[in-house]
Amino acid sequence: MKDPELIVIGCSLGGMRALQQILSALPKDFVTPIAVAQHRHKASNEGLPAFFRRETHLCVVDADDKQEIKQNCVYFAPADYHLLIEKGEFSLSVDEAVAFSRPSIDVMFESAADAYGDRLVGVVLTGSNADGARGAARIKKRGGFVIAQDPATAEAPEMPQAAVETGQVDRILPLDRIGPFLIELSRDVKVKAKAKAKAGSHP
Repeated sequence: MKDPELIVIGCSLGGMRALQQILSALPKDFVTPIAVAQHRHKASNEGLPAFFRRETHLCVVDADDKQEIKQNCVYFAPADYHLLIEKGEFSLSVDEAVAFSRPSIDVMFESAADAYGDRLVGVVLTGSNADGARGAARIKKRGGFVIAQDPATAEAPEMPQAAVETGQVDRILPLDRIGPFLIELSRDVKVKAKAKAKAGSHP
């Protein structure tokens, strides 16, 4: 695949532990931005990104409407909002819940697939419903790369299993291999970013 410009991750039940393991494995020079749709209670607040700021070297925030997508950052879909992704920025929606979920993983994945095409990586993690399967299929259709957590390593296997059953998953990986694999996929992005920064420092 081409160098990824964005990684989207979807998770539900068990997602906190899964994300903790993945994000803590990423180095501080991991440049590819990450957007996360984690099913969360509509009254939850900034505590979620605050928790993950203690677990990773990267910037972690709740995404805001019309916010620019920057490298070295992890963006969470805010509580009770759908997170839609346009090229280079986010938008938020209070449209009806999809599959009883707002934020919806499918909504985020599908919008990201349309915006980023073959420059997108989608990751479906643990969860107890099928949210993410339809979005994973859209990512694949648009030329992106899809990873599913091995259901045997998921606290709730239904979500990654539903993605696998679409036949559109490129890699099925145990939880402890997903972080290292994302680093490998983004290796060339990091090299190019360093080269660009170095070139920009000279007149």
